[in-house]
Amino acid sequence: MFFNSLIFLVFISIFFLLYFAVKGLPRLLLCLAASYFFYGWWDWRFLSLIVLSTCIDFYVGGRIGNTEDPGIRKRLLWISIIANLGFLIFFKYFNFFIGSFKEMLVDIGMHTNMDTLNIILPMGISFYTFQSMSYTIDIYRKQLQAEKDILVFATYISFFPQLVAGPIVRAIDFLPQFTMDKKYDSNRIIQGLGQVLWGFFKKVAIADSLALYVDLCFGAPATYGSLHLIIGVIFWAFQIYCDFSGYSDIAIGLAKMMGFDFPKNFRTPYFSKNFSEFWERWHISLSSWLRDYLYIPLGGNRNGSFGSYFFVILFFTITLFITQWWWLLIPGIIVAASLFWYKGQGQKQEAKTFTYLNLMVTMLLGGLWHGAAWTYLFWGFLHGSYLIIQRLFSKPYNQTLNTLKVPVFIQNGMSIGIVFFATCFAWIFFRAASFDDAFTIIKSISSLADFSWSAVLHKLIVVKCAFLIMLLLIVEIAIQKYDLSDWLLRYPIFRVASFAMILWIIAFFGTFGSNAFIYFQF
Repeated sequence: MFFNSLIFLVFISIFFLLYFAVKGLPRLLLCLAASYFFYGWWDWRFLSLIVLSTCIDFYVGGRIGNTEDPGIRKRLLWISIIANLGFLIFFKYFNFFIGSFKEMLVDIGMHTNMDTLNIILPMGISFYTFQSMSYTIDIYRKQLQAEKDILVFATYISFFPQLVAGPIVRAIDFLPQFTMDKKYDSNRIIQGLGQVLWGFFKKVAIADSLALYVDLCFGAPATYGSLHLIIGVIFWAFQIYCDFSGYSDIAIGLAKMMGFDFPKNFRTPYFSKNFSEFWERWHISLSSWLRDYLYIPLGGNRNGSFGSYFFVILFFTITLFITQWWWLLIPGIIVAASLFWYKGQGQKQEAKTFTYLNLMVTMLLGGLWHGAAWTYLFWGFLHGSYLIIQRLFSKPYNQTLNTLKVPVFIQNGMSIGIVFFATCFAWIFFRAASFDDAFTIIKSISSLADFSWSAVLHKLIVVKCAFLIMLLLIVEIAIQKYDLSDWLLRYPIFRVASFAMILWIIAFFGTFGSNAFIYFQF
């Protein structure tokens, strides 16, 4: 059941009528039943998987909370981790690992009869698995008390607004909200409805319109010129942002109407001035999960005492190999010479080798979380490299600009441009069906062949999408400067005009067809 489908509109209308008609236990049972119905709409067989995961973590969490023995607590925690990751690895990565292993054996001259299995990927398994794991880990860390009501815990795991594509809501933030009385609140309804409509605008009007152009570019990249593909890559960057943040907006808005508060999942990420800031603004619930449950336990910024340029060299080498942009040797040599000069001035190098390793491992696993493909892994490698290079270059880069007395607004604009360009480059591998397709796009763009407006096809779609992107950026800048949600409550005229305008734009510019949200596949 998709948010942008007619059946969901019927489902959510009936749900809200019943939700505010009952209280207490009946309301809790309604939420659980509605969540299971929502999830089972795709394939009812996978309900058994989410129920099994729920029962395991409810039992393990309760046992961890009732014992102080460190050995028993650790063994119980490992039961939860192994069970959750076991489900995830089997359904999402089993065929990927088997297929990759078979290819490796063939490459070295060996043949095998190992077969892959006909495994269907359960919708949203990456999201509710991480959500469930955070529960047992927080209990183990003594940051959370074990939930004693299995109905509450089951509703937390399967809560339908964010079940399939996030945000990943942690038990420490969400479970306490079930004890609060959820009365009908017109202000929350208005604010939630506004966010839901904004989410639909991002998805139906922008993301699905961009998809028409992007799918053609990435479907047959060899048939298009450089400018056409550049536009396609930029459109893809905004498509995935509007698609995913649109889903998050709808989920957060629905939860707000029901009386629950979810954390924000996106904060204008394409205005980031560095890559650390980008990951503080993009898919915040996942990046903060990886930080708290993977990066920091690995050692974070604390380990290591000797500097290394290994990852910088590796990044430039792989980039040269992939793109064959040999002119990168010139800035590469300049950068390397600058770093050695900077080090020779007696400045303390803050980035440490083990910190680099922790960053890289975290981003590689973050890339693999998105899908069972080497292109996702390489996407994670690129972002890990960006974070490492940022740590090496940030001080000399900023000092050079300050020495040259470059105005701050120009510095900010340059930084935003660099981050956006590098992010778009990484998005090519995220979207491409294979490395061959990604290399074709990169080589075509770098050749600058047919770099003219006349060579761009589907000009009407380009103009339409460019207008919608400009409208998106204007509104998001306004949201940063003004509290528009407060305006919705204080000024009825603004509320009516805003809702009417969003609905009109969706109806006029929207692309309808119940297209699935991109992150449903993850």
